[in-house]
Amino acid sequence: MSEALRLERTGPGGAVARITLSRPEKRNAFDASLIAELRSTFAALERDSPADLRAVVLAGGGETFSAGADIDWMRAAMQLDVEGNEQDAMAMADMFEAIDTCAVPVIARVQGAALGGGMGLCAVSDLVIAESGARFGFTETRLGILPAVISPFVIAKIGESHARALFPGGRRFDALRAQRIGLVHEIVEGEAALDLAVDAAIADILASGPTAVRAAKAIVREVRGLGHGSSKWHTARVIARQRTSLEAQEGFAAFTGKRKPGWDPGAN
Repeated sequence: MSEALRLERTGPGGAVARITLSRPEKRNAFDASLIAELRSTFAALERDSPADLRAVVLAGGGETFSAGADIDWMRAAMQLDVEGNEQDAMAMADMFEAIDTCAVPVIARVQGAALGGGMGLCAVSDLVIAESGARFGFTETRLGILPAVISPFVIAKIGESHARALFPGGRRFDALRAQRIGLVHEIVEGEAALDLAVDAAIADILASGPTAVRAAKAIVREVRGLGHGSSKWHTARVIARQRTSLEAQEGFAAFTGKRKPGWDPGAN
């Protein structure tokens, strides 16, 4: 890890990866180096087994979650030709895709502000927990650009109607509106409560079967583009495989035996 990105492994056996953007002096804004490092970090996590990696927390150090793109990086991009800018944008798209396709739940811990590309990080996270004072915004148009690279992920999260209302004007908005449009899932008061809420979400995941959690996240993506007939057969096959797994047998045995399953940290 560089100074701009921290990775800490916590929880049972280090099964929780805590990834922190650590450029507080730049409000955790993206530059080419941070984009590449985020992508490579998530790519490396994909090699972990279900027992070794069960959840990811994505956070920003300091007062701001992420203010989007670093102004110096954007200024340099203005000097590139169209092809150079396309390559630059594709690197960022690949980063968001690496987070979006992470096999385990990604929890975003949001304080201060999530703007521009920071909104993209919220969009590719599975659970977004925000401090009540956090501000949000697709602010790109205020700089004469647009939220293009993040748009596929954002529209999948908040829908076309909210994107059409919010993309063109670039207005900032509060956590309550972010929750109403589906970008934020939980709002808490203060950063102490923010940490407690993140820990509670992690505890929920750790109480669930490791392979079941991964399959439950994956099925959302898998059925997204399927017709009724295809989704019916696909979901039947998925649940049949899971029901016959050792994990499911342990889960049902624990339930009927009124004990915690072996994967739950509270079982030990």
